Amino acid sequence: MDSALEKRLADLESRLAHHERMAEEMSDVIFAQGQTIDRLTAQMRRMRDRMEAAEYAIASPQDDRPPPHY
Repeated sequence: MDSALEKRLADLESRLAHHERMAEEMSDVIFAQGQTIDRLTAQMRRMRDRMEAAEYAIASPQDDRPPPHY
């Protein structure tokens, strides 16, 4: 094999290995971000539920009645 061709092939193999490693690293990052999004979504749902429960507890039945002058 020609030495220039061998060098090109070695360079391509090196680039391919680099791209494969980058793809694996990006996959790991995307997986971790997905887990973070899932955790934050669950926290937001719990907070929303707690706020709704607090708002319901604060509201009194008198809030639905018309004022006495009606």
